[in-house]
Amino acid sequence: MAITRCPRCHGHFVKTLNLGRRTGSAIGIVAGVAGGASRALVGAEAGAAMGAVAGPLGSIAGGIIGGLLGGATGLAAGATLGEIVDRNILDNYHCLSCDFRFGRHDSGETA
Repeated sequence: MAITRCPRCHGHFVKTLNLGRRTGSAIGIVAGVAGGASRALVGAEAGAAMGAVAGPLGSIAGGIIGGLLGGATGLAAGATLGEIVDRNILDNYHCLSCDFRFGRHDSGETA
């Protein structure tokens, strides 16, 4: 059930803020890029030490690809966690009519 009315003024002009989702996404992408790139570089260095054909270019490409994949994974995980925080903890809704901020717990909405 979507919130369509403000619990204070019963106005219909309510928007979602999604601060938790945006923050979680940003943290997740940074952590994912760092973790993915470092794991890819370690793997590429091990492959180069074992005589892999690509050598140093393979290490660089592996780091870039690992960073991109890690960033995408971190973004998805952070966004999901942020949505949970928005839904259950933060006052995620803002009434544009009376400037009231409220959460699902204030609106009477249930899961």
